[in-house]
Amino acid sequence: MSVPLSPAGARSRLASLLPGRDDLGQMRRNPRRDLLAGLTVAVVALPLALGFGVSSGLGAEAGLATAVVAGALAAVFGGSNLQVSGPTGAMTVVLVPIVADHGPAGVLTVGLMAGAILVALALLRAGGSMRYVPAPVVEGFTLGIACVIGLQQIPNALGVSVPEGERVLVVAWRAFGEFTRAPDWTAVALALSVAAVMLLGARRRPAVPFSLLAVIAATLVVQIGGPDGVRSIGELPSGLPAPSLAFLDAGALPGLVAPAVAVAALAALESLLSASVADGMTVGQRHDADRELFGQGVANLAAPLFGGVPATGAIARTAVNVRSGATSRLASLTHAAVLAVIVFAAAPLVSKIPLAALAGVLLATAVRMVEAGSLRAMARATRSDALILVLTAGATLVLDLVLAVVIGLAVAGLLALRAVARQARLAPLALDRCDHTEEEHRLLAEHIVAYRLDGPLFFAAAHRFLLELTELTDVRVVILRLSHVSVVDATGALVLKDAVAKLRRRGIAVMVSGIRPGHRRVLDSVGALDLLRHEGREYATTPEAIGAAREHLRLTGVLPAARVPRPVPPSAGEAR
Repeated sequence: MSVPLSPAGARSRLASLLPGRDDLGQMRRNPRRDLLAGLTVAVVALPLALGFGVSSGLGAEAGLATAVVAGALAAVFGGSNLQVSGPTGAMTVVLVPIVADHGPAGVLTVGLMAGAILVALALLRAGGSMRYVPAPVVEGFTLGIACVIGLQQIPNALGVSVPEGERVLVVAWRAFGEFTRAPDWTAVALALSVAAVMLLGARRRPAVPFSLLAVIAATLVVQIGGPDGVRSIGELPSGLPAPSLAFLDAGALPGLVAPAVAVAALAALESLLSASVADGMTVGQRHDADRELFGQGVANLAAPLFGGVPATGAIARTAVNVRSGATSRLASLTHAAVLAVIVFAAAPLVSKIPLAALAGVLLATAVRMVEAGSLRAMARATRSDALILVLTAGATLVLDLVLAVVIGLAVAGLLALRAVARQARLAPLALDRCDHTEEEHRLLAEHIVAYRLDGPLFFAAAHRFLLELTELTDVRVVILRLSHVSVVDATGALVLKDAVAKLRRRGIAVMVSGIRPGHRRVLDSVGALDLLRHEGREYATTPEAIGAAREHLRLTGVLPAARVPRPVPPSAGEAR
């Protein structure tokens, strides 16, 4: 039962979403494990934050600011004890066209608006909607994102400037064209080496932060070996900027509503999915979906003030957090604190990291996002699941992420409706435990046909039922047993009414039995029972309906009148 959003109700709802004493108590239970886990996650998160900041178009400093500010606030206010938040590849995919259309200020404004939307969704208890997203949509979405992230890294991996364009396929193709005109294999070698070290190292020693080690090695090679033409991140500010709303342009807000809704939808989807993954990797941990939306909303309200991009829960970093032994929010807070120290103390060193090395990190990340086993399982499950997966992945790659999810959900819904509609059957009725075929023939000889309606009688199945029913021939009475109907909607009730009317116009009487109380209101609302009531042709049981049908046929002369047994004269003893 939802809480009304009156002032008092909103205050009560807001209080339920704020951190409590239990959160603080959990952070005190095993601080050493959480501190070590947070340090490990920070080491993994550093190159990712830098890479996603660069890919978004706002620069590495934006990625670091997001990881620090959003990571800390989402850890405090979020609904999962183990979630790690920050810039992600999926969000980067959405931000690139926003940067192209509205510039960096547009991205910051969109992040602020998306944060407000997420807070509103939390107050409206929208967190539970994640469970309605089918697994093939999630897998297809993840596959599509992995492809987009990989394609986004092509320019930096080839050592060329990022060509103009909104579509990632077009940008990647133009980057290849520019590379072929003046090929320089240094950047390619760095990117592929970093990606290979990450992928091969993770198989043998999953606990070792190979991403950071590979980036450090690549940076040393560039600085000591001195290959020309390799671009680096560039100068970074030593610390976070002062919070500011200078980027906010009130006149631009109407044009940014649609992008803000898309960013909020993606943040909600990815964060709740990441929190669910964390739950599945542990025993006894369960996230609060509404509170997670609230935490992500607060994080996205604050991150733009410091120049950060919109943030979400990060599946890869959350998984590292869990595997490193994290037990509470202290691990996520530690991750944010360590990154803050790096921002303040090591900015000059971070600025020397080659962009090709970060491209290699993100290429390896894209490869690791794809779970080949899950994809094979979905593809083999049913044709519908395979179709949904392919459509969602293709739409993610060609269109945009939110539209891809909408397409996946729409196709999944249509296929589910078709499957449910196929469960509706108009079956001959077996009246007893004897051979029902013999009973059917006996009724047909009397010009009576009895049917049992099974399953749902709703818009997706009703018209097929109407066609089957109105094609009956050489019948004087139709009996419909409705006790096995699971669902009736207005369309199904109207179709039933239409079928009864058409049969009556052909001189065929219709009798029904077993109408459930819960279905009576729908049938009554469209007048489906009015055609039966005034003739008294609605019955509680099917045998009663069959008896009434035979009596009707006797009265109309179709069946011979029932023989009335002659009275037996009493015996002499009885007479007395």
